Amino acid sequence: MKSCLALRHLDFEDLGVLAAPIEARGYTIRYVDVPIEGLRPEDALDTDLLVVLGGPMNVDQVDLYPWLASERAAITRRLAAGRPALGICLGAQLIAQALGASVGRAPKFEIGWIPMTLSDAGRASPIAVLEGLPVLHWHGYAFDLPAGAVSLASTPLCPQQAFTISDTVLALQFHPEVDPVEFENWLEGNAEDLPGHGIGPEALRLETAKHGPPTAAAARVMIDTWLGGLDKSAV
Repeated sequence: MKSCLALRHLDFEDLGVLAAPIEARGYTIRYVDVPIEGLRPEDALDTDLLVVLGGPMNVDQVDLYPWLASERAAITRRLAAGRPALGICLGAQLIAQALGASVGRAPKFEIGWIPMTLSDAGRASPIAVLEGLPVLHWHGYAFDLPAGAVSLASTPLCPQQAFTISDTVLALQFHPEVDPVEFENWLEGNAEDLPGHGIGPEALRLETAKHGPPTAAAARVMIDTWLGGLDKSAV
């Protein structure tokens, strides 16, 4: 049995629709709620798969969230060892920062279901199944492309939506994991983000009802394809 360690920063931002395909590939999932439990560097190094999930905090807020420093150190150690890692939103930003890329405030918040433009590399990657499908975005920070990484996707507001390194690291600025059945948790948990950006929960509910199910189905295929590639490289 393989192990998957998921670093969680907010209770409802979990693996969502990605959990079942990960378990189907033979992984036992364990969550660490980093703000509460903390993280030792060896925890991130010893697991077969590391997933760094999203959260409302930003990578430059170490003064407010001191545990970000130890989490980034653990991620850096993991990446230096060349071990598989998946990052989503904040997780992708932490991976980019650990790889030496700049991460900072984006010119504008990106919230809602928006399709991405895939690069040629993106169309040849596991995220190809998402081409043409609106995916959920919910972020105010963005990252530059790390040295040695391959850009996979972009949106007009965010030039770097996804990158990969050596097929073992996949960083996604968007949220493929969101379960449309549980989307009300997102609206309640992030309610303070919406009024200041002229976005109403009603519109997001309607978008989620329309786009959530087909995108969730594609996201399950995406993660299964990526994990299949890890299995092949491990042989």
